Amino acid sequence: MKRKIAIIGRGNVGRALNDGITKAGYETRMSGKGPTARESAAWGDVIILAVPFGAVDAVVAELGSAVDGKTIIDVTNVLGPGGQLALGFTTSGAEQLQKKAPSAKVVKAFNAVFAQNMASGKVQGKQISCFAAGDDAAAKGEVLQLARDIGFDAVDAGPLVNARWLEAMGFQLIQLGYVVSKGLGAAIGFSLVR
Repeated sequence: MKRKIAIIGRGNVGRALNDGITKAGYETRMSGKGPTARESAAWGDVIILAVPFGAVDAVVAELGSAVDGKTIIDVTNVLGPGGQLALGFTTSGAEQLQKKAPSAKVVKAFNAVFAQNMASGKVQGKQISCFAAGDDAAAKGEVLQLARDIGFDAVDAGPLVNARWLEAMGFQLIQLGYVVSKGLGAAIGFSLVR
């Protein structure tokens, strides 16, 4: 039986993941901030945090104990003022999230993928990779299976400390799509060739 997925965040990322996850046969519930977020988290077996990095603290406080014992998939990109990488090298947003929700099992995934490619796991018909980092093997296994079910090449990226590099990859993808290589846009993605 497939797990129930609560998606916290109704933006482009939340909607795209909802599309891909429901097409893969999972039951989902989406919510924005406020009381409905806590209700959705309590309902779900797995919680996807698809909110801006600056909103994480407030959302985690709203969710409270509804996340205890559950897998939280952190898809946030740790962007600060001016679109710069807010963290890196010595910690990550995912590691900080784990400290804020110590009874949950945080897995970093889907952050190094543009929203328009999240529903299929493909760019221009070619499969792209979804990297997942987490300390709980069962939780990470769930996330990797979810990514495969959507259509991604799911790649185990190691322990949660490696979220530091996944967050940097997400930042680099944004740079390639919109800053450095003008004109590429969101029709690009990472693929691990092996």
